Amino acid sequence: MAKEAPEAESLRQRNGLLGMLYGEFTDSLDDKVVFNLTDCVGCRAYRGTDSSDVGAYFTAYFYPLKRRWMSAGVARQRVEQCFRVALVQDPRINLREAERWACAIRDASVQQAPRKNDSLTNSEVRRPCRVMILVNPLSGRGQALQLFTGHLQGMLNEAAVPYTIVITEHENHARELVKKADLSQWDALVIMSGDGLLFEVINGLMDRDDWQEAIQTPLGILPGGSGNALAASVHHYSQSSPAWNEELLLSCGFMLCKGLVGSMDLVSIHLASKQRIFSFLSIAWGFVADVDIESDKYRHVGAIRFLMGTLVRLASLRVYQGRLAYLPVKEKPNPSSIPQRPSLSSSLPRQLIPNASLTDNAHHHCNNTNSSQTTISNSPINTRKHEIPSGGKIRAPIDSLLPGLDQPVPENWTIVKSEDFVLVLAIYQSHLAEDLWAVPGARADDGIIHLFYVTAGISRPALLRLFLAMEKGAHLVCGCPHLVYEKVRALRLEPISQEGVITVDGETVEYGPLQAQIHPGLARLIYG
Repeated sequence: MAKEAPEAESLRQRNGLLGMLYGEFTDSLDDKVVFNLTDCVGCRAYRGTDSSDVGAYFTAYFYPLKRRWMSAGVARQRVEQCFRVALVQDPRINLREAERWACAIRDASVQQAPRKNDSLTNSEVRRPCRVMILVNPLSGRGQALQLFTGHLQGMLNEAAVPYTIVITEHENHARELVKKADLSQWDALVIMSGDGLLFEVINGLMDRDDWQEAIQTPLGILPGGSGNALAASVHHYSQSSPAWNEELLLSCGFMLCKGLVGSMDLVSIHLASKQRIFSFLSIAWGFVADVDIESDKYRHVGAIRFLMGTLVRLASLRVYQGRLAYLPVKEKPNPSSIPQRPSLSSSLPRQLIPNASLTDNAHHHCNNTNSSQTTISNSPINTRKHEIPSGGKIRAPIDSLLPGLDQPVPENWTIVKSEDFVLVLAIYQSHLAEDLWAVPGARADDGIIHLFYVTAGISRPALLRLFLAMEKGAHLVCGCPHLVYEKVRALRLEPISQEGVITVDGETVEYGPLQAQIHPGLARLIYG
């Protein structure tokens, strides 16, 4: 854009900000090149390096969705576009005009951030924002810091996002840090790691006396681990084509620069030791938890570690004994879709016992039972408050749906009859890993725990087919009779098998009975 005018003010009036800046504009040399301000993260003005050049310049930085070179689909790719301003012979006036354009482009790009029709995002990070970025240098293949400096540092500089990097030094370092931090100094906390570091941050925030204000601090995720489930979910919520590796990193970085914030559900989990933790992603027992923990030895190969772990665990498939109960989400039934009561010999895996009690005495082995399904009581939702240990500190939010772990579950809960499981997975995001699309219809703030369980009897090939189908979110239409999917508000899991692993957000927790309840929209997440 090269323009000459004898009077800068007359041109400024004619090309006023409101008259010139729309959602997109074109290159003056090639009108086929269209730049959309929705894809712009920043713009800066500067003088030329040649002292004889009276003109000034401003450069806008775009990350549009463009077709991939070697594969189908689109991904965000960096585009830098420079414009020259030469209104008059006075370089100071030209620079002021370039700065005016740069400021207008920055402001307009924020106003045209990509909000979605379903109102996933409802606010934005204050600008200019101050961001603390916590980096785990050992996550994934140990390249988190290199990935940040190589792919994201420049983007944040282009977007004029001031940040401070904190390198975590040991387990629970991030939890301790955010528990004591002066959060008024930060507009967002961003995690550059796998999902485990965010688990630490969330529980550190909930450990604070001012947890209600602390948990409202916007949280961001940049994929630097092996699984990167939340990062893949955030990318999915933006309604973009699937992305992996550096493309996923670039997408999450772009959303961080845009700074749109929406609600995110958290799940409160009570363990047998009376410890309470908060989760943003999943609870797993059985096959999924085994693969997650046992594949850690293959961490150096990156995300493929999960495939290697899956194949190893399939070779010696285990069956776990335990009890499972849940409070289903109440949805208006379609009369034509209500199933008929099956016979006692039915092999359907949706095994339920009405009005039964699930207690904490779960350390005896039970015989396997046949599958059956019966009607469940529709009594009102239980509103008893969770019991607090004598002398213990009462900490909100109160888990009003949960009784004590030593008490029976309420009448309106469903108790699964089968006690032989291959896996139990409760997830509240769309993805379980970058390449595992576990819940196609999930949202970060849908207020639902998506409960999956696979009963004993499934063959190894059938289980492998389920996970291969999950790569495209097609596992729910595979017709596998051993897979059950339920939408729930709360659940209780009581392992009977003496040995096993339970993970929360990919982190190993105390093995034994647990129960959990969802708290809709408790946290805030940067996504859009």
